[in-house]
Amino acid sequence: VVFDGVGRATFDASLDCLSPRGMLVLFGQSSGPVEPVSPARLAAHSLFMTRPSLFHYVAAATELHWRAREVLEAVAAGDLHVRIDRTLPLAEAAAAHQALAGRETSGKVLLAP
Repeated sequence: VVFDGVGRATFDASLDCLSPRGMLVLFGQSSGPVEPVSPARLAAHSLFMTRPSLFHYVAAATELHWRAREVLEAVAAGDLHVRIDRTLPLAEAAAAHQALAGRETSGKVLLAP
């Protein structure tokens, strides 16, 4: 599985690196929307592709709470690790945004009050 939140700039590489029967989860388009894809391109290696929207998974408050609880329990149990790239004071929020925009980060950037 490839989880691609970038879109246009990484789409071809994301699709090309999949093994037969692999799945591309295209969940964002920070570099722009992806051009239409021919089903034949997917069929060449029996690939799957989906373009989920968060809002379909958290449409009801009960579902949002259920999903959030599962994620937070996995973090607490050590089954899911959150990579924190850096923590900056809130006063340096502009620097945090610049680091994100400049692709200087790998993981979460936290702002501490």
